[in-house]
Amino acid sequence: MDLSLRRHLDAALAPGGPLELATIERFGAALPLYRNAPPSLAAYFAFYCERHGDAVFLADGDIRLGFAECFAAARTLAGGLVEGHGIAKGDRVALAARNSANWCIAYMASVLAGGCVTLLNGFSTGEELAEAIALAGCRVVLADPQRAARIEGHEHGATVLVFSHDTAPLDGLAVLLENGGGAATALPALGPDDFATILFTSGSTGRSKGAVSDHRGVVQATMNFAAQTLMVLGHMTEHGQAPEHPPAALVIVPLFHVTGEVPLFLQSFALGRRLVMMPKWDALEAMRLIEAEKITYFLGVPLMSHEVATHPRRHEFDLSSCTNFAAGGAPRPADHVRLLREELPAGFPLLGYGLTETNAVGCGNFNENYLAKPGSTGPASKPLVELAVFGTDGTALAPGELGEVAIRSIANFLGYWNNPEATAEAVRPDGWFLTGDLGYLDEDGYLFIVDRKKDIIIRGGENISCIEVEQAIYAHPDVAECSVFGLPDERYGEIPAAVWLPKEGHALHEDDLREFLGERLAPFKIPAAMWRAEDRLPRLGTGKVDKRALREKYTALFAGK
Repeated sequence: MDLSLRRHLDAALAPGGPLELATIERFGAALPLYRNAPPSLAAYFAFYCERHGDAVFLADGDIRLGFAECFAAARTLAGGLVEGHGIAKGDRVALAARNSANWCIAYMASVLAGGCVTLLNGFSTGEELAEAIALAGCRVVLADPQRAARIEGHEHGATVLVFSHDTAPLDGLAVLLENGGGAATALPALGPDDFATILFTSGSTGRSKGAVSDHRGVVQATMNFAAQTLMVLGHMTEHGQAPEHPPAALVIVPLFHVTGEVPLFLQSFALGRRLVMMPKWDALEAMRLIEAEKITYFLGVPLMSHEVATHPRRHEFDLSSCTNFAAGGAPRPADHVRLLREELPAGFPLLGYGLTETNAVGCGNFNENYLAKPGSTGPASKPLVELAVFGTDGTALAPGELGEVAIRSIANFLGYWNNPEATAEAVRPDGWFLTGDLGYLDEDGYLFIVDRKKDIIIRGGENISCIEVEQAIYAHPDVAECSVFGLPDERYGEIPAAVWLPKEGHALHEDDLREFLGERLAPFKIPAAMWRAEDRLPRLGTGKVDKRALREKYTALFAGK
C-alpha cells in the first residue's frame, strides 16, 4: 500500500481516533473490529441520520429527502410492520423491487422493526422469487407492482405488501400502515448478534443460497468501507485533489446486490453522502446527472464507466466533479484502467473485490496504486481483512503460488440459511471463507484473480450458475445433452453460452429452446449464444463434459462469426 494512503488510515485507527480498533475472539483468533461502531444497523441509522439532519440523502427524480426525514418516515413505517403486520425480531422481511428512494426507506423500516431484511433479485422470474421467499421463510414481502405481479400465483407462504415508487414514503409505503401502528409503536431492541440481512448468491449446486449476516458483520463491513474512503480522501487532499463538491453518488447498480447495499447505500449514512437514483442504465443520462447533480462518486460494473469514457458525446458534459470511478461485481480489463484515467482525467479509477458472503469487504485497488498494478484487485482492505491463498491440502501458499483465495474478517457472513452442509464446505473451522476464486498474492500483498473454481458466469455483475441453466435446458424433453459456459464479452465481461445435443430422432430448434427457457429463467440467464451439437459432447477421463474444450472451441467460433 502507498505510504501516504497507509499514513492516513493509521491516523483514523489510532487510539482515540474515529475508527479506534478493538478485538473479538472468533474461531480461536483475535479478530479486529471497530470499538465505537454502532451495535446494530438500527442504531447506525439513528446516529447518522441525526448527525446529518436536513442534508439531502435521497434524490429520486423530483423527490428530495433529508437524512432526518428518511429516518422519521422509516420509524413510522416500522411501527406499522410491528403493530399492524406482526413483525417480530428475527422475522424475515423480503424486499422485491427496483431501486428507488422508497426501496431505501423500506429497507430502513424493515431493520427498525427488527426484521432480517431479505433482498431479492429484481430481475428474477416469479418462480425464482417465490423459491427464495420460501427458502428464507419470509413472513412479509415488500414488493413493487412489477415484482408483485411476477410472484402472484406462486406458492411461497408470505404476505405480499405492494408499494409504489415516485412518491413520498408515507404515501408510497402506506400499505405498511393500513393495519395500524406508527411512530409511537414500541420497537424491539437490537444487538450485534441479531440477524440483519439475507442476500442470495448463485452456487455451483444450481440452487441459490441465502447468506445470512448479523448486525455486527454488516455494520463492521460498512465502517471498513468508510475507513477506506477516509484513507483515499486524506491522500487526495494531501495531493491537492480533494473533491470540490459535497459527496454524492449515482445509484446505477442494483441495491439488492451486496455492492449496491453495503459500500454504496449503507456507507452513505456515515459519509453524509447524497444518493441520486437512476432507475435504468443509460450512459448519456448518467453523464447528464453527473453534471447536474455534481456527482463525486461513480460505482458500477466495469462496462458502465467504460461506456462513459468512450462515449462520443462525453465532451459535451462537465464530468469534473466526479473524482472516483469505482467498479465492482466483475473484473475490469487492465487496458480499461489507463483509458479511464486518460479520458476522465478529473477522476481516478478504483476497483473493489468482495463477495456476498463477505458483505463486499475484501480487497481494494486505489488511485496511483491501481494504475501501477491494473491487473490486480489490490491488497486486503485493512484493518479488518485477512487474505490468504490456500493449496489443495489446505495450507497457506507463498507469494506467487496459485491456489484458492480465502478471506477472514468479522464482516463475514454467519452461514447459509438452513444449509449447514453448504456452510461447512465454504467456511473452514478457523473462520476462513473459501471464495471459489483461484489467484495468487504478489510480494507486495496484491491479489491477482486468474480463474474461478466455481462453475459461475459473471455477466455485468450478475452471477449465473451454469448448473442452474443446464438444469433448465435438460428439462426440455427433446434434449439429450447440454453444457453451459461463459464467453468473453467486451460489454458485459462474460455472457452465457450453451451447446445442446437433441435426442435421437428429435428436431429441436434454437427458437423453440429459447421460448422454453424464457418460461423458466430470468432473461439475463438465457444463453446469448447457442449451438446445436451433431454428436456426443467431449468428455474428460472422469466422464464429465470437457467444458474447457467446449469453451475454447466456441469462443473461437463466436469471435469469428
